Amino acid sequence: MAKQNMIERENKRRKLFYKYAEKREIIKKKIKISLSFEEKLKLQEEFQKLPKNSFKCRLRNRCWFSGRSRGYYRDFGLSRHALREMAHECLLPGVTKSSW
Repeated sequence: MAKQNMIERENKRRKLFYKYAEKREIIKKKIKISLSFEEKLKLQEEFQKLPKNSFKCRLRNRCWFSGRSRGYYRDFGLSRHALREMAHECLLPGVTKSSW
């Protein structure tokens, strides 16, 4: 189980990302459209004033069951440990243990 503060930090980052998403897209479009170099610099400064935690690269995928960040399977939203446990308990439809 991940530390509770790490999970809360991730939730805070996700909220900030969605809060500033529209503003970020508007600034990006203005930068692409602008022709003068000075205007681009001014828009870049405005872009950099956004909170660091509002950028997508700061987000981390976490297991919804345990909060673990490593060994994450996107298809299920689970870490490898939780996926294995749930598959053995037949809680995931269509998932079978493989053997060869």
